[in-house]
Amino acid sequence: MKNLVIVESPSKSKTIQKYLGKDFEVVSSKGHIRDLAIRGKDGLGVDVDNDFAPTYEVSKDKTTIVKDLKKQAKKADHVYLATDPDREGEAISWHLASELGLDEDAKDRVTFHEITHDAVIEAFKQPRKIDMDLVHSQETRRILDRIIGFKLSKLLNSKIKSKSAGRVQSVALKLIVEREKEINAFVPEEYWTLDAKFEKDKKEFTASLQSKDGEKIKLNNEEEAKQAYEACQGTFTVKEVKETERKRVAFKPFITSTLQQEASTKLGFSAKRTMSIAQRLYEGVDVGNGEEGLITYMRTDSTRLSDIYVKSAQAKIVDDFGKEYLGFYNVKNDSNAQDAHEAIRPTNINHDPESVKSYLTSEQYKLYKLIYARALASLMAPAKYASVGITLEQNGYEFTTSGSRNVFDGWLKVYGDYDGSKDVILPELKKGDTLQAIELTPNQHFTEPPARYTEAKLINKMEEEGIGRPSTYAMIIDTLQLRRYVSLEKPKPSSKTKVFIPTEQGILTVEKLDEFFSSIINVKYTAEMETELDEIAEGKVNEVDTLTRFWNQFTPLLENAYSNMEKIQPVKVGETCPECGGELVYRDGRFGRFISCGNFPKCRYTRKIEQENKEQPEPTGKMCPDCGKELLKRRSRYGTYFLGCSGFPTCNYMETLEGEKIVPKKRTYRKRKGS
Repeated sequence: MKNLVIVESPSKSKTIQKYLGKDFEVVSSKGHIRDLAIRGKDGLGVDVDNDFAPTYEVSKDKTTIVKDLKKQAKKADHVYLATDPDREGEAISWHLASELGLDEDAKDRVTFHEITHDAVIEAFKQPRKIDMDLVHSQETRRILDRIIGFKLSKLLNSKIKSKSAGRVQSVALKLIVEREKEINAFVPEEYWTLDAKFEKDKKEFTASLQSKDGEKIKLNNEEEAKQAYEACQGTFTVKEVKETERKRVAFKPFITSTLQQEASTKLGFSAKRTMSIAQRLYEGVDVGNGEEGLITYMRTDSTRLSDIYVKSAQAKIVDDFGKEYLGFYNVKNDSNAQDAHEAIRPTNINHDPESVKSYLTSEQYKLYKLIYARALASLMAPAKYASVGITLEQNGYEFTTSGSRNVFDGWLKVYGDYDGSKDVILPELKKGDTLQAIELTPNQHFTEPPARYTEAKLINKMEEEGIGRPSTYAMIIDTLQLRRYVSLEKPKPSSKTKVFIPTEQGILTVEKLDEFFSSIINVKYTAEMETELDEIAEGKVNEVDTLTRFWNQFTPLLENAYSNMEKIQPVKVGETCPECGGELVYRDGRFGRFISCGNFPKCRYTRKIEQENKEQPEPTGKMCPDCGKELLKRRSRYGTYFLGCSGFPTCNYMETLEGEKIVPKKRTYRKRKGS
């Protein structure tokens, strides 16, 4: 074997193999091959007293893979490490080099931001050394998360029965809980509006009261609204007609967070689902001539586009729509952007969504179409609108209305399907015209509390505050639900979108963290730590200094919490145990709440809680692909929903609500002694 190339994904390896040819063998590590050990002091796998030196061990499910990789590496003349082009990918390459006995100073690290023939071939012409600054940044993040995850989770579990805590996870939960408390504390305030409906040239329009004698007016109650209503009986005069041209500039191309948000609001995809589909589009799809990556790397916070893509996209815009649709490429990244690589875009402008539709699943097509349209639209001319604002006056009271008409669609030519704006056409009016109101209506309103977070809004908030990294948002959201700290549900049956609602356990967790760890579990500290991790990646900050400062701040807080945090006792059922006569209590287990003896572990009596209003499976009308029976919508023990065959247990077919088949993990049983 001449050259061995190791990537982390099996599907990615197939695509790259096609480009490199017979002199290369491309294999997969199937992700991380090792992690921090769970032995040593406190099971951290970190020697706190020796500059936080980590101890790594090969993951149990990767022992065979590592063994095979070692055999292949020994036979190869050269080993290349071609894992993903980010900190996580750099760390995987470093772990591989360490386990396979490769020279860390050798130039065997290969990175590319799109899996296309030209990008891959060019990358192999420019191998480099493993970037240890990136590795140290990832390692520091992992050690911080291990310390907080192990020590804080153990504390909370022993004191209040919360299942876990996390450096970023707990701050995300804090945002949700704080919003819920704002809603509960909100006191609605009454206010009124006065709306006048008019008709001219068979066109109806409505104007609303805004000011009186040139000063903004606020109607606080019914009496004030009635007074204005009575004063506005009579003829209205057009006081002002103001016409302007308005431009709407195209959105920037997608970064990870904006893709997750837009896919949530426009396609109904969860962040986790979006990233899973995008991963497949990045790694490669067979579009008629073998596997090919359709989009650039989907973990990015840069809106930059390559010169090659810009030129090819601009040529397509001119060819398809004309020169007037060509915009200016003006990239300005957010101040927090690392700019390690490009925005998310199609790898080949000629692979328009319709030409590859037959090769994609329905979900892949929808997401690819969204990415393609956004990237192309970002280089197109602004949309232009003719806007008109009209002010009508009656007895010193001024009513205003506005209209807008699209005169040039610009970038909306390709992104219009995802834009909800509509023309509002007003009749022709000029200053001095008079009109009679066909309706004059006072309306009572009450101020609304702040809205709960949808998945898209929570991601947007986390990005704004600099909490975590976009690539971790999907996992954080998933963990909060899995730990039963929040539920994602429709607040009303008529609602279109789901929102996060904290559970009692979620609220209790945040309250205790606020009481004992407010100095480190907060938005500001977490955002500053992200900045420091970035500086480690750039070689500006020493990772040991960062970990030492954190440890010296965290340890006394933990000791104080162990001494002073009150341990919550299980709630009593009000019955005695039939086996030992002790008090029965409610407990929470991995399968939900149950009843247990208060004398556990001396007495192991348990029983299920009978659920009076247990949610019943819902018919879907969709048939099982394995046996032909109907699929039912069921609720899992974790509170999430899935589709399962009505023929269970004879047929155990399952799929997600989005239609992806669920493959259950194999159950393993330990043999008892003597069996």
